[in-house]
Amino acid sequence: MFSKGVMFMMISTFLFAIMNVFIKLVPNIPAVEIVFFRSLISLVISAGWLRASKIDLFGKRENRPLLILRGCSGAIALVSFFYLLQVIPLATATVLRFLAPVFTAILGIMIVKEKVKPVQWLFFAIAFSGIILVQGFDYRITPLYVLLGLGASFFSGLAYNFIRKIKTNEDPLVIILYFPLITGPLTGIYSAFHWVQPKGIEWLYLLCIGLLTQFAQYFMTKSYQMEELSKVSSITYTGILYALCFGWIFFDEQFNFMTYLGMGLVMMGVAFNVWYKNRQAKLLK
Repeated sequence: MFSKGVMFMMISTFLFAIMNVFIKLVPNIPAVEIVFFRSLISLVISAGWLRASKIDLFGKRENRPLLILRGCSGAIALVSFFYLLQVIPLATATVLRFLAPVFTAILGIMIVKEKVKPVQWLFFAIAFSGIILVQGFDYRITPLYVLLGLGASFFSGLAYNFIRKIKTNEDPLVIILYFPLITGPLTGIYSAFHWVQPKGIEWLYLLCIGLLTQFAQYFMTKSYQMEELSKVSSITYTGILYALCFGWIFFDEQFNFMTYLGMGLVMMGVAFNVWYKNRQAKLLK
């Protein structure tokens, strides 16, 4: 019914949604420190797995510049998004990050030479208009938070394009490993001067964040290696449904009609894009 790439992205989206819940459960821990813990766990798992598989930890020489760029762009995106999750409603943060598929497709024009049809720009405009509605009718969302969300989406799109450019000639865990290799030292130095000691169950939450992110990143990386960017990146729109449900169940988050309408426009714009891409793919067969 679905290709492997699509299935992998569906699994990844669900795991990321659960991870977001755990991030909101540790509001007292700085976002940079959470990224440090996440990087530490990812580094141990990825390096151990690669060594056991007898795969070069640093990947192929020709891929290393792209791997480093992927790690840097992913680091900026993750710190920004983790901070947003802590200070604004879960669903709203997810919607702001939801523009990552749009930036992925737009940046894909320049980086991996994928084409974007004129009608897709209309779909992108619908998605962006939804963000404007969300910001305008939810007092909890300041212009600064919108900029952070857009920045997180932009750098996520950049990271996904670097993954696509590497394609299948690199093990997914090598691609994942470069993220903690870069973010670990940077976030570790910052955290050393701004350390907040986790307490009790917060340690378990941080462990869950690291494990869930690791598996979510693995499935996401496999998906981007196997499928066209514009197709699988748009599947992440299901994340807003998870965010709305989890936000209501765990954090009693509620929104007004106009905010829901804005979220709906974002989902509509991205959903139309994936429908169009699937339709074009069938016509070419």
